[in-house]
Amino acid sequence: MSTVKLPLPVPFNVRAFLQFHGRDTQAVSERVGTHTLHKAIMLNNRPCVLEMDFNQTGHVITSATDITTTALTGQTRAMLGLDQPVKTFENAISGEHPLGALVQRQRGLRVPQSATPYEALSWAIIGQQISVSAATAIRRRFIQRANPASHAGLNCYPDAATVSLLTPETLRSVGFSATKADTLLAVSRLCLNQQLLPDALNASADTQQLERTLLEIRGLGPWSVNYTLLRGYGYLDGSLHGDAAVQKALQRLLGQPERPTASATRAWLADFTPWRAPVAAHLWQSLSSQA
Repeated sequence: MSTVKLPLPVPFNVRAFLQFHGRDTQAVSERVGTHTLHKAIMLNNRPCVLEMDFNQTGHVITSATDITTTALTGQTRAMLGLDQPVKTFENAISGEHPLGALVQRQRGLRVPQSATPYEALSWAIIGQQISVSAATAIRRRFIQRANPASHAGLNCYPDAATVSLLTPETLRSVGFSATKADTLLAVSRLCLNQQLLPDALNASADTQQLERTLLEIRGLGPWSVNYTLLRGYGYLDGSLHGDAAVQKALQRLLGQPERPTASATRAWLADFTPWRAPVAAHLWQSLSSQA
């Protein structure tokens, strides 16, 4: 068992991080408490449960088996977004702009990352063009079917090697459309054969090249690709203008009578380059705060 204790920046929004991993109240691969997260994943082809404890004010204590302290430190920092230049972003957003007031209210917000780039990509595929509730239900059944074995009471989120062995019929049986099933199997096999998604912890990904490569794959569009780069690699300039929640939050922020179109949202986000992704994260969080 390896354990690391890391200081958290001030301020740090623990609640937003736990909300991200607790979107599915019936989740089978995560257990979220008031100040804790247990996350079951496959690392290096082996099951692993990450235990994150935020009970000590200003710190996070992460423990896991079968992982070195160095790797565990990197995993924790990546998932929490501790290396994201949050203060630089906050200073770049004018307080006179409506967004500036929102960012100041939500100071310290970071973009939580998925445990692996593959998890980010597979979730992006699952969530295409359907509601969050429908996507989370499919995700739950997908995890149970792909990786049914329990590890510490949780099902590990499957990796590319596991998913590449599934059939389209299996994925269809848990709720995937035919197109999504084909896309997920294609990217899973590419991950194995061509290392499509380099490990965020052990490689410096060329996000621009990766974006071009992903966009060439049938079934992946700009939203899926930019979401993957954000949640998988912490890429902060992807435009999430096609995200319905971003559009809804922007409508509220600007007090508009109708939800802006994807093209209008893209044009609005363009003014905040190279910070379009954290802007989207603040818009997401504004909806959560009002819920």
